[in-house]
Amino acid sequence: MNTIFKPDTFRNDFTFANSPAAIKRFPFPFCEDTYTYSLDMEPHVAGPAGSVYEFPIDIDDHYVSDMADRAHVLKDDPLCCQAFPHMMTAQWDLLELLMTSMARAYPHQFTLHRNGDQWHWINKTLGIDDKFRFGDISTLSYEPMEYIARQCQGDFTLLDQRDNNLWLDGGIATSQADWSLDFSLGMNFMEWHGAEPVAHDTGVSDHALNSLLNVQQNSPVRRLNWTMTLNPRLDNSPENYDIWGRDRATVTPANVGDKVHLRVELQAVWRLPRSNALVISTRTYFLKMRELLTQPNWARRFPRVLKSLPAELVDAKGITRYRDVTLDWLNPYDDGQATPTGCLFK
Repeated sequence: MNTIFKPDTFRNDFTFANSPAAIKRFPFPFCEDTYTYSLDMEPHVAGPAGSVYEFPIDIDDHYVSDMADRAHVLKDDPLCCQAFPHMMTAQWDLLELLMTSMARAYPHQFTLHRNGDQWHWINKTLGIDDKFRFGDISTLSYEPMEYIARQCQGDFTLLDQRDNNLWLDGGIATSQADWSLDFSLGMNFMEWHGAEPVAHDTGVSDHALNSLLNVQQNSPVRRLNWTMTLNPRLDNSPENYDIWGRDRATVTPANVGDKVHLRVELQAVWRLPRSNALVISTRTYFLKMRELLTQPNWARRFPRVLKSLPAELVDAKGITRYRDVTLDWLNPYDDGQATPTGCLFK
């Protein structure tokens, strides 16, 4: 079945919107009416048909728009894609992971033919038809990570494992939620997450590092992370804070429904076969408050979650200036009825 791709924008006029089907498959991250900061990692196995978990890599109707926004960011800031020389094998591992996953899951969009190290990749949607030699960088138009990440939704970070730690030694990040690849490159796991005091104070960072160090090949894991954002802007990098930071002072009761978004990241982690590095894919989904109201149990649960957040977590997520006005807008839609146990998305 062919996907109809939407001509959305993630900047300037912000025409991004979800179809009714996209709303129903949105990965609503709250399994109860309160929120506790935790790791909540689980095996990254196939989920129900049509869900964001159906395939290892989720390609949806925003694909073309996503890739256009990525190209825009990389043109403006090439440092959003970097890797140290010793991560070249990991780059090829990532290229293999994404090409094989995408071709297997979406054969109407992507085709991969392999004959030894001679590979033929076809991306019908973006009009790409390339033959190259696996392992030979001179046969690609970009380095392997950038080549394939320009054709796959989500950010990707490459972590080298050494000295009983993980080191952020490569990645492509054009949809950062207030973090910088250029600033963080070369940091170990704890340094990279040093700006998250809640994670450190609760022990979640230690638990996350220990869990990731033990991820095995062919046993990927996943978790959902969430925050809120104003406008469906993928690129919320610190380098561009002067562009998006001022939005926090622009929320009013009249624009909450369309301006305030729940931003959810599906984070999946694989152990790569040749390099033994880890790759974290971070796939971003947006849901505006007006769209949230179409799902009554979400409309009940989300304001209850917002009320439950401790002040330090509200501040860490950067929502202090507009949490209350958003709550005031949402409260009339919570009728007080009980919500079902467990996560509420398909």
